[in-house]
This record gives sequence, C-alpha cells and structure tokens, in this order.
Amino acid sequence: MSTATMSEFRIDPVSGLKVNRTANTLVKWNAFAAVVFLLVGGLFGLGVALTRMPSVQLLSPELFYMALTAHGLVNLAVWIIFFEMAVLYFLGAHLLGNRLATPRWAWAQFWLMLVGAAMVAVAVLGGSSSVMMTSYPPLEAAPHFYLGLILFAVGALIGCFVFLGTLVVAKREKTYSGSLPLVVFGGLTACIIAIFTIVSGALILIPTFFWRVGLISHIDPMMYRVVWWAFGHSSQQINVATHISIWYLIASLVFGAKPMSEKVSRGAFLLYILFLQLGSVHHLLADPGLTSVWKIFNTSYMIYLAVLASMIHGLTVPGSIEVAQRKKGLDTGLFTWLRKAPWGNPIFSGMFLSLVGFGFIGGITGVVMSVEQINMIIHNTLYVPGHFHGTLVAGTTMAFMAVTYYLIPVVFQRKIALAGVAKLQPYVFSLGAWVFSIALMGAGTLGVQRRHADITFAGQPLAYEYPEIAKGLMDMGEIFGVIMAVGAIMFIIVVLASIFMGERIAEDSAPWPKVEDADVVAEKAGRKHIGMWGLEAPGTFILAMILFVTIVLYYFINFKYLSTIWSLS
Repeated sequence: MSTATMSEFRIDPVSGLKVNRTANTLVKWNAFAAVVFLLVGGLFGLGVALTRMPSVQLLSPELFYMALTAHGLVNLAVWIIFFEMAVLYFLGAHLLGNRLATPRWAWAQFWLMLVGAAMVAVAVLGGSSSVMMTSYPPLEAAPHFYLGLILFAVGALIGCFVFLGTLVVAKREKTYSGSLPLVVFGGLTACIIAIFTIVSGALILIPTFFWRVGLISHIDPMMYRVVWWAFGHSSQQINVATHISIWYLIASLVFGAKPMSEKVSRGAFLLYILFLQLGSVHHLLADPGLTSVWKIFNTSYMIYLAVLASMIHGLTVPGSIEVAQRKKGLDTGLFTWLRKAPWGNPIFSGMFLSLVGFGFIGGITGVVMSVEQINMIIHNTLYVPGHFHGTLVAGTTMAFMAVTYYLIPVVFQRKIALAGVAKLQPYVFSLGAWVFSIALMGAGTLGVQRRHADITFAGQPLAYEYPEIAKGLMDMGEIFGVIMAVGAIMFIIVVLASIFMGERIAEDSAPWPKVEDADVVAEKAGRKHIGMWGLEAPGTFILAMILFVTIVLYYFINFKYLSTIWSLS
C-alpha cells in the first residue's frame, strides 16, 4: 500500500481533524444517500400510520402492504446502513487522520448498495413483492427483490472490510498511538456484528432467490424464520453499537468528556459481540421446532449479559458528561450539570434524547418482551413495532440525526442553515417517536395485531371487536406518528438546506474554538474533588436507580397482567 501524500488531506477548521479528501467524498455520498432514503421511507411510513389510524384508514389493503414493505425495508435497512457506512469511514479515516484503504472497493460498496436498493424498490413498487420486510415463505416476491437484497448486503459487507483495512493502514502508518480510541473501537464492534449479520442474511436470501427462480424446489418456512432473524434482528444490534459510539463521540465533542472507565466501556462492547445477537430469540419464542431448553437458556440467562452491556453504557455516557460538567464548575446539587447543559444545541439535545428514549422505551421493553412467559401476550402484536420504533427510531435514528449536525460543517464544509428549526427538531421528532412507541405497545398489549390494515375488521363475518381504549391508543399513536414524521421532515429540510445553501466554510478559515478537555479545566482551576456522597457522578447514579426501578415495576405490571389473563381459579 502506498502512503498518501499531504495534498490528499486538509486540516478541517471546525474539528481540527486531518481529513482525507477521498474518504470525505465517500462519507458525503453515503450520508446523502441515507438522508434521501430516510425521506422516501418516511413518506411510506406516514401512509402506513394514516392507514392504521381507525378514524382515517388512508390506503387500500393492497397499497397498505406495499407501503408497509417499502417502509420496513427502507427505514429499517437502507437508510440506516448507508448512514452506518458513512460513520465507519468517518471513524476509520477522519478520526484517525488516515487515508481510506482501497477506495475503489469503497466505491463498489456504494454502487452495489444503491443498485440493490433500487432493484428492491422496483420490485416492491411494481406490486409483485408486497411480502413485508421479513418476506416469509411461502410468500413469493419477484426474483429481483431477493437479488437486490443480496447485492445490497454484499455492498455493505465490502464496506465493512474496507473499514477493517483502513484500521490496518492506520496501525501500519502510525496515525494513532496506543489502543484504538474508544469511539473507533465501538465502530469496530458494530463492524464485527455486521459481518455476522450479513453472512446470516446471505445464508437464507441466496437459497430463497434460487427457490424463486426455480433452482430449488422448496424453502422450509421454519428454517427460513430461524436463519432470517439472525439477520433481521442482528441488524438492530449493529445500530445499537453504532449509536452508542456516537453517544461517546458527542460527549467528547460537546463537553470535553472522557469515559468514566475505558476498560469497562470496552468490555461492554465485547459483551455485545458475544451475546447481543441472542435478542433475536424473542421473535421465535412462539415458534415450534426450537426446544424449550434453548429458548429458556437464551432468554433467561445469556441475553442478560447483553443487557448488562447496555446498562453499563447507559451509566458511563451520562456519567462522563456529569463528571465533565462538575470539573468545569457545575458541581452544586444533583442535576445542575444536566439543567445547565446546552439544550439549544441539537447535537447534544438529540444525543441525550436518543439515550433516554432508547433506555426507557426501547431498552426496557426489549428486555421484558424477551421473557418467554410475557412474550406470549405480545408476540406478533403491535407491541413489536412499538418496541422497535423505541430502539430504531427514538434511539438510533435520533442519534444519527444528532451527529449529522456535526458532520455537515466538518464533512460538507457548510454551516447549519435554518438554525432555529434545527434547535427545535430533536424535540419534535423525539416527542412523536416516544408517544407513538408507547401507544402502539399499549395497543399491542391489548391484543391489536400487527401487519393488518384495518383493526376494526369492517365487513368481515368473524370480526373481532377490540376494546375502545385500544382504538383510542391507535388514534393517539398514529397522531404522534404524524408528529414524528414532521420532525423527520424538519431534519431533512435542514440537512438539504445546509448542504446546498449553507454558508461555505473555507479550508483556510480561522479554526473554530474547541471545547477544552474537562480534565485540563479542572487542573487549571485546582479542582481535585467533585461530586457528592463519595460519588463523582451522583446525579447519574440517581438516574440509573430510576431506570432500575422502572424495569422492576414494568416486569411486575406485565406479570400481573399475565396472571389476570391466565387465571387458575
């Protein structure tokens, strides 16, 4: 490999990073494609929401299933993975002051993913592939639906290996010293999980494609479900590792914060690699063919090691912010550090709202729905999409939106346009996502089925009448789904306005002021002891206890509800 010349780099005045121009172009294209697909998938999602609302029912059943398929694939896979490619290249090249390994292969990643996504879109919008994201056999999609997914997955796999190669180049050319920075280590964790996930997808999508073109006579539905969920749910685990890495990055950028313990945080990422995929089991707990021993072992024991990792990150990220704030003088009371945080900065507000939404909505409900007994109440109900909107939307998407406000000046060299809209956007989007998720989970707990265009079953001879509160929850949830869509549109408008009309940041402009390292500030001020009760981060400790109590109460409520359904008296 040849060493890059200095003319291939620029010193970014905003971040102070040494930015490789080729890598920067690839970050731009992947990030831009991601935002475009977010818009497309969001519009389909809005159609789904307005159809599921009992008082509106916008789309016909045929269009509903088409929109549901498109929304699931575009928002749960295409937008997210394009953005994750941009994040991996940013971490591997920009944060390490490094060139990108094999840029031609990186371009192959981009075009394979783009062509694959286009093939899937043509198949779905052509009306022949309304099989939803899971595409369970014996449902049949057009052959180019499966081929498009395979090409998209191959492109993403190439991107993962380009990232790994970039880390090798950085180590060889000594662009960093010591261990990988924690944020890049988190990206490496996401990359490792992604390789497992993509290979799992290939193991089932390739034979399914052969089945569809007549080269294989039969695909066993049970086998398909088991292998597919190693791909489908593990995709979310890539998101978790990525957005947690972004949390650490933003804590450092905005506050000059350092992890409370790098070793503990790295250990938590390793727990993700070893155990996080076991969360896939909660989609299979009602399925035959899997032994009770296997189900109980995974859901009652092993999965809690992954939960432990999330709780560690949920403690160390806000804890690092609190410690940094206290070292900078905000050392009075339990929550002064949080109250005086820069809530008008969408980079911080988006990150913190992502952390709270993921922890209290997505995280807690994911743990509880993985309990085999409780899962019987909510399996295949609207609780499931309610839950993953709490993780993927309130958590991952909000984190990606937050870091975009940082990436635009650094990567696109433009100032944020419509700053007032940008400040408000995280609150609008998070409010919509939180209430939408909670309302859908409430309706699902009452038995409202997912994947059905009309919960009223109007005109059906065997219609089931849900309680009125279920219909009210559906109306409320979908109203806030519209608010969530408004927040997403605000984000897209700000991004596009900034990229195309934002004030240009010249390469030779004066460096922007940097946030001073919290340890340096404390040393200058002579602060040696911070916190209360012998704790450096007492406010975070209280927040962690609130989360723990919430988990216990939520377990109790669900088991109490289960006991009323399965009465033994």
